[in-house]
Amino acid sequence: MNRSDGGLDKINGQADQIEGRILEQDRGADKQTWGAIFPLRAGWASARHPASSFRSDLSVIAASARLIVFIGLIAILYFGRPVFVPLAVAILLTFILAPFVRALRRCHFGHFPSIITVVILAFLTIFGLGVVLGQQVKHLAAALPKYESTLTKKIDALRGATAGRGTLGKVSNVLRNLGQELADAQTESQSSVATQSQLSPIQVEIHQPAPAPLEVIQRIINPLLDPLMTTGIIIIFVIFFLVQREDLRDRIIRLAGSTDLQRTTIALDDAGHRLSRYLLAQLALNAAFGVTIGGGLALIGIPNPVLWGILAATLRFVPYIGAFIAAAFPLALAVAVDPGWTAVILTAALFLFVELVVGQIVEPLLYGHSTGVSPVAVVVAAMFWTWLWGPIGLLLSTPLTVCLDVLGRHIDRLRFLDILLGSRPALNPVESFYHRILSGNSDEAFEQAEHMLKTKSLSNFYDEVGIEGLRLAAIDAQRGALDQKGLQKIRVAVEGLVTDLSQRDDVKPSGRAAANGPELTAQSAELPMLCRDKLQGPWASATAVLCISGPSPLDEAATVILAQIFEKHGFGIKVKNNQVVSPGNVFQLCGEGVALVCVSYIDVGDARSRARAAIRRVQAQIPNVTVLAGLWGPNKDESGAIRNELKASYYANSFSEAVRLCSKAAQVPRFWAV
Repeated sequence: MNRSDGGLDKINGQADQIEGRILEQDRGADKQTWGAIFPLRAGWASARHPASSFRSDLSVIAASARLIVFIGLIAILYFGRPVFVPLAVAILLTFILAPFVRALRRCHFGHFPSIITVVILAFLTIFGLGVVLGQQVKHLAAALPKYESTLTKKIDALRGATAGRGTLGKVSNVLRNLGQELADAQTESQSSVATQSQLSPIQVEIHQPAPAPLEVIQRIINPLLDPLMTTGIIIIFVIFFLVQREDLRDRIIRLAGSTDLQRTTIALDDAGHRLSRYLLAQLALNAAFGVTIGGGLALIGIPNPVLWGILAATLRFVPYIGAFIAAAFPLALAVAVDPGWTAVILTAALFLFVELVVGQIVEPLLYGHSTGVSPVAVVVAAMFWTWLWGPIGLLLSTPLTVCLDVLGRHIDRLRFLDILLGSRPALNPVESFYHRILSGNSDEAFEQAEHMLKTKSLSNFYDEVGIEGLRLAAIDAQRGALDQKGLQKIRVAVEGLVTDLSQRDDVKPSGRAAANGPELTAQSAELPMLCRDKLQGPWASATAVLCISGPSPLDEAATVILAQIFEKHGFGIKVKNNQVVSPGNVFQLCGEGVALVCVSYIDVGDARSRARAAIRRVQAQIPNVTVLAGLWGPNKDESGAIRNELKASYYANSFSEAVRLCSKAAQVPRFWAV
């Protein structure tokens, strides 16, 4: 190994010499020359570090394999539609019918008789609706010619063509005259040609022979074969899924991971119950929507209200636009039926009112404001399943997406589905805060703070989100992922956020808003609000607390936050950077009017040693001063070991604790703000 490394070093040295000569001889060398030299060095570097190159190749191969598997899965779903569509419908029907089977079994029905009874009743209901739907469509087709005159009059009225005086009427008359002239010219030309011809053509008619009885039967049966076969497959799937439900659950547990049977079983049972409740609630809600629409259309006088009610209940499974698509058909019929526009207006108002009530009031009461799937995922899923399986995919898109999201929420190996489809934020509040300040976007950070301050006090927000976000930045800086420019960008963003929040008081929100808000940790007790005129000695001065930040821009950002919290609780504040405690400048440090000195560091890396050195210099320059060591992070000091290590009077790991300790050091009772 030593010999080979020496040989590689020798080769690298030769390459450096070659590059130097080329640079000296020709500064405008062709890029192809460099492209021939640098790949050699890259290859030598890979030879010197084969492990990293091997890992990189493995990651590329793994990503390619996942892409190939995903494309293959999409192809299987697309070309296997005759099998997978009935399978998906059967799975959804199984979730819907399972509660009814369990209810019959609780009534001392046998397992198989309960399944057969529920399946027969369910499909009889579906067939009955299909028969009613067919009769309604037949009746509508027979009645459509009656509405032709009304529709024609409305079209003529809209075009202004009744008297020919409107603009559209005049244009129509001109086009009609031109068309008549062209037709007359064509007729004259054809007459002259016929006159010149000596032989007139003989008309030939071809008649098909009368079909045989078997052919008639075949023509009738062929269109019905595919629906009947699909229905039969669905019935078989549903029966087998209900019969083998426990066995299928055990197999899914085995696939999901059998190391923790208790947790996996609870998760799958919970997922099954959630899906059943959601699908039943959605089915009942859409059925009620269809009944309401059908009854309202019957009162308005729209023909075939049963047809439009069934159509509205079915299309409402389509997310967002299903109800409005269902409204288009009765609206068109209202235009043809009513000579005026009253029926059209009432029909539009009916659909709009019922959809608003169901979507904004009833649905949130049944299963919350969301199905647990993000709106973007619902729209994308609707497009995807429609492209994959056609109209039936559009109807099944939302239930299938909800099923996938629930599985991803409960099965670790499918967690990516919940991340892609779920409505829960992909980043937790701390990560979201760090992302915003990392990009220098103080406006979005302020919006996040405004949202969280509905349920938390300002100091709680800073302690639970601000400190942790700055610690993530400090960890990235420690491992070299953040340069000085990025750190300064974060500091500026935090200072902008502090300025935007300067008008907010540090008080705990009242009411029950916290019940639905984001929760990180338990709310701390409300902090004391000191009155300046009640304080004595240096505590009453405008510079009672001297905050000295650490050397990092992140320490400076944390110190700015700390100063704001101190000011909001009645303390006079003076902020200095780390240069004031450097060996060359510490002698200029003045303790006049200072009651307490707080050194402020993000508790990452060598922060403790730096804080200890700063505290030593402060105590040497200002004897007998009270020193608070603020190391912002998760490390509590219940035993006092960290405080003794730092030689400080007090130790705090959060802004709230720093305010409490300063109130204790002031030795005054708590005066609450009025």
